[in-house]
Amino acid sequence: MAPISTRFAPSPTGCLHLGHAFAAWTAHDRARAAGGRFLLRMEDIDQTRCRPAFEAGIIEDLTWLGITWDGPVRRQSEHFADYRSALDRLTELGVIYPCFCTRAEIAAEVAASPGAPQGPAGPLYPGTCRGLDAGQRAFRLAEGRDHALRLDIGKALALVGRPLSWHDEKAGEQPARPEILGDVVLARKETPTSYHLAVTVDDALQGITLVTRAIDLFPATHVHRLLQALLGLPVPAYAHHGLVIGEDGIRLAKRDKALTLAAMRATGQTPLELRRRLGLPAC
Repeated sequence: MAPISTRFAPSPTGCLHLGHAFAAWTAHDRARAAGGRFLLRMEDIDQTRCRPAFEAGIIEDLTWLGITWDGPVRRQSEHFADYRSALDRLTELGVIYPCFCTRAEIAAEVAASPGAPQGPAGPLYPGTCRGLDAGQRAFRLAEGRDHALRLDIGKALALVGRPLSWHDEKAGEQPARPEILGDVVLARKETPTSYHLAVTVDDALQGITLVTRAIDLFPATHVHRLLQALLGLPVPAYAHHGLVIGEDGIRLAKRDKALTLAAMRATGQTPLELRRRLGLPAC
């Protein structure tokens, strides 16, 4: 059996908080206890919000927490060619289509359709551009219209032609139902990949065997499992853990500056105290 490989993959768009510490320790401790690998990845595809200073702060925070990683840090912004190759393959399979709708147009169409399908995060994309014929698409592309690339969930599922599932450590074997998220965006003009595509490709290229991440990302796994099937990628095991909640009962966010790891460090709190607060054993 291959050694376990886990990863922590923050976005350098702000400072880490206690919830990030829990996620990082969870993945790190699992790998180290099993004599496996723990990798660090920077999910910095959003070039308008990601900053080198935030990445430096993440490195400083993880070092303070006593977390070490194997090999170099993988930065998604340095691997756009990998995602382009995956998009090219999906295009060859005929499961990608350009979407010319603006966010405002999508919102207006959804508002005009009271019975619009709902997903875990709200209304689904209504499929407006899915029905465009080849001529209409070619004309709009020739005009230079801004567009996103969406995954045609219906075509993709038909192409796979078999039930898909994944194993979650807490929930057990899970049937993949990517239709609950609709035709998700896989790339935009300003961002040549999406979270869904980049994380699926990265986990495969880095040999990740166990994905530990927060429960709010559980629905995304449905789409990731479909992409793995389409691209012929290995399927890791998953362990979705709970969210760290603040005193106000709301999940922590980067905007909660008083709860950043840097702020806690500045007030003299120690990593051991944080582990106890999070219910993690001393290490």
